[in-house]
Amino acid sequence: MTKQPGKFTIWLLSIALLTLPLSVLSDTDKARTEAMKEATESVESDVQAMADEATGQRRKKIRQQAIDALAHTREALTALEEERVDDALEALALTTGKLELIMARDPELALAPTDVAVITHDVYASKQAIEDAIEQAEEALDDGEVQAARELLAGLGSEIIISVTNLPLATYPEAIKAVTPLIDDGEIATAKRSLQAALNTLVVTEHVVPLPILRANALLDSAEELAAKSDRSDSEAEELDNQLKAARNQLEMAELLGYGDEKRYAPLYKELESLQKKVRKGDSDSNLFDKVGNSMTRLWDSVFG
Repeated sequence: MTKQPGKFTIWLLSIALLTLPLSVLSDTDKARTEAMKEATESVESDVQAMADEATGQRRKKIRQQAIDALAHTREALTALEEERVDDALEALALTTGKLELIMARDPELALAPTDVAVITHDVYASKQAIEDAIEQAEEALDDGEVQAARELLAGLGSEIIISVTNLPLATYPEAIKAVTPLIDDGEIATAKRSLQAALNTLVVTEHVVPLPILRANALLDSAEELAAKSDRSDSEAEELDNQLKAARNQLEMAELLGYGDEKRYAPLYKELESLQKKVRKGDSDSNLFDKVGNSMTRLWDSVFG
């Protein structure tokens, strides 16, 4: 299997609880549900590692010069508020210098990242509970109850949102340069408004990492290790089967929650079914997971740019 991506400034956890009571399930379904739950929980540390890697990819793109430029802009605004005109001009000169350095090094760069924040939403629910919530939301919309539908849908997310704050290089440098003449002309109030307006133009981009896809990938990685053993014990064979079932369940959750084009899921389900049949027969070919791994990579690329 190809592993998929795993300095936070913010870490918030929002959990929506949509559960289907085990009491309504048969004993067989209860056992199957618990087995898949245990398999999924066993790879949570791997999921977190992949999430960290995905965040790290964005964090590596942060430009220190952009952070400095933003800090100096704020220093200039504070100096003007405190009537320290010379300090404001010095801060603006430093801001301009940092911005020119960024553009000289990368003339094609449109957005210069300055900060990364991470927010996690998770939903602990059965597929049936999610389907019921979607159906209720649709009924609410049909009845014109928009806010009721909004409340129902608000909890239907299982994802990490990587939020990146950027300096827009197409407009920010010119906006900063325009402030110095205002200060020289004694138009301090206008200069302050212009600086605040420039600070308000920061661009925030969001990158969504679906947790069910990460979990499915982690389960498949773990299953691949077990499948490589030619002398699997009965308990290992059962564990392997549960991991593949849990991976399928997570992919179905991802599809249900709308992560990615549904056309991406059909070949995955077919490949998983074929894979399950082979491992149940005891196959341990090292290439068993190649097709599933390639499809997982394509699914990942389609939902996380």
